[in-house]
Amino acid sequence: MTWTFSTDLAAYLAAARPAVAAQPVVNTTLLTVTDALERRGPRAFGDTDPLFGWWTGADGTVDGALLHTPPFPLLLGAVPPEAVRALAGALGSGPLRGRVGGFNARRADAQALAAAWGAPARVVEELRLYRLGTLAAPDPAPEGRARAAAEPDLPLLLEWIEAFDRECGIPASPSEAQVRDRISYGGLLLWELDGRPVSLAGFSRPIGGASRVGPVYTPPADRGRGHAAGVTHAASRAAYAAGAAEVLLFTDLANPTSNGVYQRLGYAPVEDRVVLEAL
Repeated sequence: MTWTFSTDLAAYLAAARPAVAAQPVVNTTLLTVTDALERRGPRAFGDTDPLFGWWTGADGTVDGALLHTPPFPLLLGAVPPEAVRALAGALGSGPLRGRVGGFNARRADAQALAAAWGAPARVVEELRLYRLGTLAAPDPAPEGRARAAAEPDLPLLLEWIEAFDRECGIPASPSEAQVRDRISYGGLLLWELDGRPVSLAGFSRPIGGASRVGPVYTPPADRGRGHAAGVTHAASRAAYAAGAAEVLLFTDLANPTSNGVYQRLGYAPVEDRVVLEAL
């Protein structure tokens, strides 16, 4: 039983893709990040080469994976408990030594890694993964309508996604190429009121039958009027239309308003994740 680490995306995909794709709901972020690296190259998220890892069990079968795309924290997918223990032991040696400044992992796994890290850490964010059951329309229905974002919307989209990232503490801003890629498959929707955009929601390309809604952003002056519920409902429908069998989203547990909105739309909790950062 061992972890294998590599900077070779092709080697990672050959070894780990089947295991990751076998659990597309809980591995949703691993799948979408890997897809972005395949489409846009190894520097899609920053100037440092990504690091990939996969866990091989006692029977020789790969049974989970991780990846690290600085400046983002190390992202740990669904792995067995023995893989978490082994990863904790590897933090102080080999390619992980001195590289990892934070983790994004299932709650129990994050706690185990923090205990073995040997450095003080703080919880940066607590996330809840939701899975859509039966989609329900917002009640009461908000005024306005949804439309797919297009190339002329690019400046507004960049402004709003950057604002979303700042509010969420996301350590990198989107590029024009990233936003254009989303526009290309209809993956960004705007909610308009009297012809004026008032809210935004996106969804990822379906991978392994799963698509994830996000970001969802409403400028402060237009909040509290149901626009986010309207555009999230529209993005969820669009994800299904794009071929998704599972529609997912993450929420910040510190925001009870958004958690309530998504549950009223038909989303149900799957699991919690924790983002930890070294002090």
